[in-house]
Amino acid sequence: MSSSDQSPANRPHGFVPGGHQIDSYGNGGFRFAGMSHKGSVIAMPTGIQSWAVSMPTRIDVSSLTPVMVELGQIDMLLIGTGEKALPQDSPFARALRELGLAVDVMDTPSAARTYNVLFAEGRRVAAALLAVG
Repeated sequence: MSSSDQSPANRPHGFVPGGHQIDSYGNGGFRFAGMSHKGSVIAMPTGIQSWAVSMPTRIDVSSLTPVMVELGQIDMLLIGTGEKALPQDSPFARALRELGLAVDVMDTPSAARTYNVLFAEGRRVAAALLAVG
């Protein structure tokens, strides 16, 4: 579903429409669009929303459904797995690559910084970011 298909009643919890950079991260959350959010987030060209995943072991294709819905609008997905990066060949990363999506798995601080650079360049990038302390 694209953002144009999402009336306010149909938007996921914590959805902030439009593309936004991540202003800061830490203390268990993120700052973006002049707001503060506790917990993990998924940032996409259509908006930023809360992500119910809090541990790297809980990341799978199903948990990335918001990204799957937007596949046609995203060229690259960055996955921030918390304080430490998971292997690039994690099962969820392999499954997403098989769908034709470029996926890069790294620690959350690196993923947030990389997302901001690619976003500033106008790239069609998304990031699934686990909150870090």
